[in-house]
Amino acid sequence: MYIGEVSQRTGLSAKAIRLYEEMGLIRTLPRVNRYRTYSETDIEVLQLIAEAKQLGVTLNRLKGVIRYQHGVVDWARIHQFLKDVRGELMAERQRLNAQIQQVEHCLATIHTCPQGLDSAL
Repeated sequence: MYIGEVSQRTGLSAKAIRLYEEMGLIRTLPRVNRYRTYSETDIEVLQLIAEAKQLGVTLNRLKGVIRYQHGVVDWARIHQFLKDVRGELMAERQRLNAQIQQVEHCLATIHTCPQGLDSAL
């Protein structure tokens, strides 16, 4: 399939798709005449890139993860990467929960401040 259809299916712009190819995030694509032709695997990798970006993963970090062995995506490596991202997100959630508890404590005890709540507002 051509880049227009890939763009529609992934929600990525043609410019972004070309950038990901230039960066080596997707394989160098075969061309039919002058047009790149994309496979279902290419779409899966592009969807992975889009989802990872939504999670805050940088393109440079992804570049170190997405690897091809003999033209085939190393999905085991990507699976491990996703487990690592999950662990990072869970740690971030714990950190945020601790901060929320700290704010809750401050809110619960603010009335004991010498100047009172009215002057804090």
